[in-house]
Amino acid sequence: MNTEESTQNFDWVYYVLGIIAGILIAAAATGSFLSSILGGIIGLIISSLFLNKIVKGRTY
Repeated sequence: MNTEESTQNFDWVYYVLGIIAGILIAAAATGSFLSSILGGIIGLIISSLFLNKIVKGRTY
């Protein structure tokens, strides 16, 4: 009998949080729509760096 561990990948949560945080921070700081989009892109980049460099080899 094979026993497989069912682990779900929740990396998408960090990406969504990065986008939302980037949009909210840019909107609060500048108040313009274009900078909110740029803030979302920067938040996405920072969240991908966080996942791929900082927490890549950790076990939970």
